[in-house]
Amino acid sequence: MSLAKPWRDLDRSTVGSAPSRYALYELGDADGDTVGFGTGVLRDELKEALAYGDAAKVRWELADSAEHAERLLAEHVEA
Repeated sequence: MSLAKPWRDLDRSTVGSAPSRYALYELGDADGDTVGFGTGVLRDELKEALAYGDAAKVRWELADSAEHAERLLAEHVEA
């Protein structure tokens, strides 16, 4: 199930403005179709996705900890 957040372009500006906090993030292609989910420190994860991935868009939900981010992921995978 997709996050109920607006898509942002996955570019250097978005990565630079992303908080350095744990999060659940969703990557999408240029059409806004989901290509994957992940968890981790958001800015670090987005840097890697921008450098090595084929995603064009991103949206996220911040978490209080790594464990919280994993719980959010589990909830979205189950839904």
